[in-house]
Amino acid sequence: MTRKILIVDDDSHIREVIVFTLEKAGMQVIQVANGLEALQSAADHNPDLIVLDISMPEMDGLEVCKSLRKKSETPILFLSSRDEEIDKIVGLEIGGDDYMTKPFSPRELVARINAILKRSAAQIAPSAETKMSHGMVKIDNSSYTAAVGAYQIPLTATEFMLLRALFKHPNKVYTRDELMDQVYGVNITVSDRTIDSHIRRIRSKFAEKNIHDVISTNHGIGYKLGSCQ
Repeated sequence: MTRKILIVDDDSHIREVIVFTLEKAGMQVIQVANGLEALQSAADHNPDLIVLDISMPEMDGLEVCKSLRKKSETPILFLSSRDEEIDKIVGLEIGGDDYMTKPFSPRELVARINAILKRSAAQIAPSAETKMSHGMVKIDNSSYTAAVGAYQIPLTATEFMLLRALFKHPNKVYTRDELMDQVYGVNITVSDRTIDSHIRRIRSKFAEKNIHDVISTNHGIGYKLGSCQ
C-alpha cells in the first residue's frame, strides 16, 4: 500500500528535496508551504504521516501540531533548522513522534519515516496477550489503544509502543537504550531526552484520568511499569 505523506515547509527547495526523496522511495507526497494550508490539507487528505517544519511564519509547526492533536493522532516528524534541545523537547511533548535537524540525510529521513509508519501500522496476531491489563489501565494490542475504565487515552503510535513494552514485562526495569530499541528499532538512534519526553507525555495523559503512577522511574537505570493506580 502506497503511503501518503504531507510535507509542510515554507522553503520550496527543502520541499523539492523531500518530495523527490520520498517519491523515489515509493511514497505519495502532498506539499504545502504554511501552517494554515497544513491544517486544511491534513483534513482533506488524511495523510499517513506529516513532515512538519517548526520555523514557519504566521503559524509555526508547534502551533500546527497543537491544533492537529486536538482531533488527530496522525504521526508527526518535526524538522528544524535549529539544533536546540528545547525545540526537541517541546516538539515531542506536544505530540510529535520524532525530530530531525536540517540539514538532514535523505536516507535517514526515509528510514525514520518508515520506522514511524511501521509503528503506526503494526498489527499483532490475536493471542492471549492481545489485551493486557495492569491496575486501572488496559491496553489492546490489536487496535493500539489504551483505556482507563470506559475512557480511552489518546496515545500516538510511539507512545503506545513504549507503554506496550512496559506492559509485556511489568517487573522489568528498562534502560533508555532498551526502550529506544523497542520503539525505534536498532538502526535508529535518538537521544535520551526523546524517550524522557515521550514518557512525560504518557504520564500527563493518564494523570488527566487520575492515574498518577503509570510509569515509574528507577533513578540511574531507567523506567518500569508503575502500579497504574
